[in-house]
Amino acid sequence: MQGEEQYSDSLDEFIKKITLWYENDHEGLKTMYDAAVKHVVPYPEDTPVEVQCDWKDRDFDFLCEFFREWYEWHPGVNNGLDYIEKFSWLTYENDYGMVFATSGPGYKMTADFTHLQGLQMDADTPESQELIEEWVKELGTKRMADYRPGPWNSFNDFFIRQLKDGKRPIDAQDDDSVVVAPADCVINMIVDDLTETTPIPVKTVTMNVKQLLENSEHAQRFLGGTAVSCILMPDSYHWYHSPVRGEVVEARDDIGGVYYGMRDFPELLNKGNVGYGYDYAMFDNFRRGYVIIKTRYLDVEGKPDGEGYVGVVPVGLNSIASVNFLEKFKSLIKKPVPVEKGEQIGNFMYGGSLNILLFEPGRFPALQLLQGQRIGVLEQLKRSAGLFTGAYHTQSRRRRPLAP
Repeated sequence: MQGEEQYSDSLDEFIKKITLWYENDHEGLKTMYDAAVKHVVPYPEDTPVEVQCDWKDRDFDFLCEFFREWYEWHPGVNNGLDYIEKFSWLTYENDYGMVFATSGPGYKMTADFTHLQGLQMDADTPESQELIEEWVKELGTKRMADYRPGPWNSFNDFFIRQLKDGKRPIDAQDDDSVVVAPADCVINMIVDDLTETTPIPVKTVTMNVKQLLENSEHAQRFLGGTAVSCILMPDSYHWYHSPVRGEVVEARDDIGGVYYGMRDFPELLNKGNVGYGYDYAMFDNFRRGYVIIKTRYLDVEGKPDGEGYVGVVPVGLNSIASVNFLEKFKSLIKKPVPVEKGEQIGNFMYGGSLNILLFEPGRFPALQLLQGQRIGVLEQLKRSAGLFTGAYHTQSRRRRPLAP
């Protein structure tokens, strides 16, 4: 943002700026905010108290105070999405709220606030160190034993902490037919037979592959194929890796998008089935990158049987959720770069995030496990309650279909 719309240097400057915008109806901010709060849809009656926020007919001072409280709040391991969910009730089933949060001055406002949060998470301050200590204590020695020890210079430095050597051995390293998980994640959905507007079972949702890949010439390769969604939990390892061996033939790490404004964000984490049936059409609007990997297929004898492509799409959802590629994969356009199975591609800093894997038709028909391989974890009740369950994480209560 340039000129009068450059990023703010402090929360006070941010509040002062958006207040003036509202008073002057700058680019329609007052008009859009007033319409958004007028058309707020009540959150479900069984919504837990900690994520309730009634936006109905709230004045602009309420929004300013909400931003101030959010900025001063310290996210915990199991409640890191609370303020995002509180904000989401402004856009929940609310077209006016969606317009306010995702376009014009509302978009610039959320981008500015997200920038301030990023500076806060990047700062080497006593507050950051205190927050790191809280997370380390809550994660516990068992989970922290997977990571290289600190010190960490900032909370984001801690958030993208590195694993100790050997903590994530790569399965079938030399077998090009085996696909590995790109991250510590929850595999929550498989979509077969992708078209440009594929209906996904359970809800009326779509995923536009061409838009997701920003009209890449490779998008056509995945029509008729499969998409697998891999959500990263806030308390997990936040680097993403290559699921196959091959050559990266195209990469983008600079696709902009909205910061907030999911029509039904509370449904992203459905009880017992994280993200299943979520409206993936929305993801083409979120900040993201992608890499296209040319890999080889094998025949029954394990010999080369042609070449094909796998797509990896890191998506930053809400809050900072930055999509950061390692230098070798940034905006790759001139020549292919070799990549090993399990090799790091990049990371997400603090915020919600996921990877979407794309496969060509018939090449990845199902998740297939061998006996003895990990399929899940017997969870601690506190973590399950904070990240996977809750009365508001139920099947969609959408009152009307999404607009095309």
